[in-house]
Amino acid sequence: MKAVFQTDVGKIRSHNEDNGGVFINQAGNYLAVVADGMGGHLAGDVASEMTMTQLKQFWEETGEMTSPQQAEMWLKEHVMKVNESLFHHSQTNEHCQGMGTTVVAAICTNQFATIGHIGDSRCYLLNANGFQQMTEDHSLVNELVKSGQLSKEDAEYHPRKHVLLRALGTEQTIQLDVKTVTIDKGDMLLLCSDGLSNKVTEQTMIDVLTSDRSLEEKAQALINVANEHGGEDNITLAIVQFVDVDESR
Repeated sequence: MKAVFQTDVGKIRSHNEDNGGVFINQAGNYLAVVADGMGGHLAGDVASEMTMTQLKQFWEETGEMTSPQQAEMWLKEHVMKVNESLFHHSQTNEHCQGMGTTVVAAICTNQFATIGHIGDSRCYLLNANGFQQMTEDHSLVNELVKSGQLSKEDAEYHPRKHVLLRALGTEQTIQLDVKTVTIDKGDMLLLCSDGLSNKVTEQTMIDVLTSDRSLEEKAQALINVANEHGGEDNITLAIVQFVDVDESR
């Protein structure tokens, strides 16, 4: 496997409330994480950084992931622990009241990838069957689209597009959506905050991911497009490419 993580403050905001990374456990399995924090006066920064730091620590203490069931249980258990930690922090620190974060995380092995998410940060899969969004936004606008009250086109410009129905750390318990996909050599995962997905079309994502650039250049190219289209939000992404062992060196 090969992977890259990049984050950018964008062109408008003064600070970056996104966080994340790509982490390797004792068995060489990867965990990719993107978290988009929210809350007043730097509280979003706190929520996303705590999420990244705790998941990184948990993952680096973990052994090999041998089955999808094991990976799904790991994500549910440890994201719940992070949720409890964030909620407690927000309750006991006045300046962090109401803080929360989205999270999308992918456990990556050579056989499968297990994806968990809360909020509207996304994971996409590029494989032989095409390009597919693997997560479903936990947002007001997405619920309106699903119920037929709003078209996908109108949803793109809806004034309440950023209203989340689910976020990490805002309630004592939270539900994580989890799914596992089989992985083949050459497949690619893209995890991103809405600062990317709101500004970059799926076709552009495909064009960049299938180009001859290095992973680092692909990540930077996607960030550049988001900034060229306004860059009103922080922009964060992780790309995981599934390759043979000898190719990843």
